[in-house]
Amino acid sequence: MTATAARTEGPLLLTQKRIWIIFSALIAGMMLASLDQTIVSTAMPTIVGQLGGVEHQTWITTAYLLATTIVMPIYGKFGDVMGRRNLFLFAIALFTLASVGCAFAPDFWTFVVFRAMQGLGGGGLMILSQAIIADVVPANERGKYMGPLGGIFGLSAVAGPLLGGYFVDHLTWQWAFYINIPIGIIAFLIAYFALTLPTKKSDKRIDLAGVVLLSAATACMIFFTDFGGRNDYGWGAPLTWLFGAGMLLAAVAFVLVERKAEDPIIPLSLFKNPIFINSTAIGFTLGVAMFAALAFVPTFLQMSSGTSAAVSGLLMLPMMVGMMGTSIWSGLAITKSGKYKAYPIAGSAVVIAAMLWMTTLEAGTPIWVICAQLFLFGAGLGLIMQVVVLVVQNSVPVDQIGTATSSNNYFREVGAALGVAIFGAMFTSRLSESLTNVFTGSGASPEAAASATATLEPAAMSQLPQQVQDGIVTAYAESLAPVFWYLVPFLVIALVLAITMKQIPLSDVAGMVARGEAIGGEEAEREAAQAAGRKDENDDGARSLSARTPARR
Repeated sequence: MTATAARTEGPLLLTQKRIWIIFSALIAGMMLASLDQTIVSTAMPTIVGQLGGVEHQTWITTAYLLATTIVMPIYGKFGDVMGRRNLFLFAIALFTLASVGCAFAPDFWTFVVFRAMQGLGGGGLMILSQAIIADVVPANERGKYMGPLGGIFGLSAVAGPLLGGYFVDHLTWQWAFYINIPIGIIAFLIAYFALTLPTKKSDKRIDLAGVVLLSAATACMIFFTDFGGRNDYGWGAPLTWLFGAGMLLAAVAFVLVERKAEDPIIPLSLFKNPIFINSTAIGFTLGVAMFAALAFVPTFLQMSSGTSAAVSGLLMLPMMVGMMGTSIWSGLAITKSGKYKAYPIAGSAVVIAAMLWMTTLEAGTPIWVICAQLFLFGAGLGLIMQVVVLVVQNSVPVDQIGTATSSNNYFREVGAALGVAIFGAMFTSRLSESLTNVFTGSGASPEAAASATATLEPAAMSQLPQQVQDGIVTAYAESLAPVFWYLVPFLVIALVLAITMKQIPLSDVAGMVARGEAIGGEEAEREAAQAAGRKDENDDGARSLSARTPARR
């Protein structure tokens, strides 16, 4: 791919000051998305209870992941072709507007639609942030920038549950989305003024056919797995296999189109790169296990702990602390040593140990044990997530950084969507059946039991008889714990892939510098100093001339 930069000035000077200014814009955008996720996770049991969608709650997570997954390659490719600044601003604006829609959604399915729109913006924030970092920071120094990003996720992990819990307990769940409006506006303004990046014009035709076929294949895949796991359809339903056939046809057509496309949305040449294949496979298998495990743990904690939404949300903090700590540490260690292979290996082993431990989950498991399990799980993830992205970016040509980053994240999100759809369907189908049995066992009619199951929310737990409360907690635990066993094989595959990963030297040149769009390092600092000196001389000369020139009367 070739693209002509549309610039009126010379190359951008990537001084350390400018890099941190650009980084501040990325932090603002990521704060918007990460804070939203932790707030919504805490408020979800109340949201689905009030909107009447407990048995369909998988769709809230699936819709967001599906939308995010579809747009990732689009943002990645378009960023390589047209520049990333305007796309980043668009993603912030879309995410903020979709938050308004979620807040005013009158019913469950309208809420799901706007949640999907949030995913369309959130996917851009994630991909473009990672690609912009690769544009301005060399791979051998990128690790030290993981610290501030880890701090953002850590801050969100603390503030999100507190805010989400406060909104649910003292205001309304709609405030979980109202808060995105001022944050989104601030993030947009910071990015608008601080994110100084070149824009480009492509000299090749955009691969619209590839975009459509990839989106169709992804959507059909999610619907195929979701309908297959549902009680009212199942794997024998014609509609389920209609989606399966649509997935295969769209995938085959996509490959055929990409082979002939002038500038493919996902270049097939990437799959000739063994490092890209290995790292992407790790992301895929990790996505299956990670998101499936985490999608419903907060709900179980809120139901089983009997505490407020704020307190139960904070019980997820140990996982974020573990993830943040190992992510920062591994980033600094990689920057210092230039070696990265050991960290995904160690991370995969730790996550496997945590997952095996989580299979012991019972209704009577102490909260501190669950917190320890989550801490170990997060610590393992922190050793893998950022490292895999760094490895992919370091293994491809500089004009494919955005495309490779988005493709890697795309397959991880495909894994996540599959994991949530398949294992989430297993969890909710078992849960719905178990909860119905609990309510019918307490004397409710089948119709009343079905209604109680659909509208069950944490706030109603304390009003139920103790025997029913115990039955509900047991139903959640017995529905969730077996799912973890099915996830272990995927993590074992990730460990094998990490062991066989090839290690190459980390690049010492930022992406924009390698493409001739910017000047970095000592040369940038020197030119910036010289430019500042010339400006001072011009200012002094102008003042001197003004002093010697008599004023006209």
